[in-house]
Amino acid sequence: MIWRSLRTRLTLLVTVAVALAIAVSAGACFMIVRKQLYDQVDFELKHKSDLPWLMEHCQPTPEPAGPYGPPQATQIIYGDGRPTCYLGVALKITQEDLDIASQGGRPHFHNGLAEDGSPMRIVTANVGPGMAVMDARPMGHLQTTLRNVALLLGFVSALGVLGAASAGLLIARTALRPVGRLTRAVEHIAKTEDLDTRIPVEGNDEIARLSSSFNAMTTALAGSRERQKQLVADAGHELRTPLTTLRTNIDLLLRSEQTGRSLEPKAKERLLVNVKAQFAELSTLVADLLQLARGDTEHEPHVELAFHEVVTAAVERARLRGAEVATELKPWYVVGSAASLERAVLNLIDNAAKFSPGGQVEVRLRGGRLTVRDHGPGLPEEELPHVFERFWRSPSARGLPGSGLGLAIVAQAAAEAGGEVRLANAPGGGAIATMELPGTLMRNSETDKSH
Repeated sequence: MIWRSLRTRLTLLVTVAVALAIAVSAGACFMIVRKQLYDQVDFELKHKSDLPWLMEHCQPTPEPAGPYGPPQATQIIYGDGRPTCYLGVALKITQEDLDIASQGGRPHFHNGLAEDGSPMRIVTANVGPGMAVMDARPMGHLQTTLRNVALLLGFVSALGVLGAASAGLLIARTALRPVGRLTRAVEHIAKTEDLDTRIPVEGNDEIARLSSSFNAMTTALAGSRERQKQLVADAGHELRTPLTTLRTNIDLLLRSEQTGRSLEPKAKERLLVNVKAQFAELSTLVADLLQLARGDTEHEPHVELAFHEVVTAAVERARLRGAEVATELKPWYVVGSAASLERAVLNLIDNAAKFSPGGQVEVRLRGGRLTVRDHGPGLPEEELPHVFERFWRSPSARGLPGSGLGLAIVAQAAAEAGGEVRLANAPGGGAIATMELPGTLMRNSETDKSH
């Protein structure tokens, strides 16, 4: 389980990355030092004595190696098989050396051995027809130096890896501390469902943005839960009245049947009419609640549509319900849900017809502004800010049918389409509802063709 820890993985990642960097740097340093040492030896090998002096002082037999290893060595070799002439210890001759002696070519620098097996750095250069000079320097000190450099670089690399591991652990702890706070907060919310939990936001980096987003999310969830609780409480309160009335009326009808005391036909008819009205009110309330619930949790796909046609369809439905609607509609195209907007416009007309004498309503659509006016008594100014709240009903309208959700549905539909709605008292009496939606005078396709 520890290998799944983000802190452990981050520490390992930092350690491996630094270790690779150190390894590459150490390898590069070693190769540079090695090349410099070899170049220095090769540079010394180029400055050899002239050929006449070598031929005068060389011997047919090599000198033995001293107690501190072979000294520098020089020998003349021949491509035709003549004996080698030595100046110092003997060097092992390879076929490549003989080829240079017989065929010539550029000087050849290579690692070789003395006859006693000591490592030597050798250069073989053609100095005349069929002959070459092999000049060498011992490699013991150079190899010792390289070995010491390799050990030193290895030691430094090991210290660097340990330091990288410590730094990685420290960085991981520091960098993931806010993540730890966020994790504990999430676990706390998962256990307690306490959406009031907040995470301190420090700085403006990605972790701070994540903390801010988490706080915003919990705030939104808390608000949604509060609205849900309020909706359930308000719905329960509103449902209680029609359900109580229905139960009372039905109990009265059942008691009359069970006791054999039949109600008078007119009284029974009034009870049945009352029951039907309560059922209608209950159905309207349930439909409004479902509409609000769908708006809170689901979003219908938005498409470009002719808003004036939506308003026309809503007006026709209102007329079927007995409203007298006068219209003046200009083309306007919006992006939204046709069903949701039609329901919103119908609610505005129904609400206006309910308060207007004879159900007379004026509906106008101009430049994206829809106005629905009635000729009723209007509303007190102090009640206007509350008209779009859920389940709010004006005291003067408590005796009229309705659930108090119609205008809330209107506000929700307008917001989903990117617009707004407001209600005010109209000059000369009555109230006027205004819905403004963003849109265009022509469809986008028609606009593109015109260009």
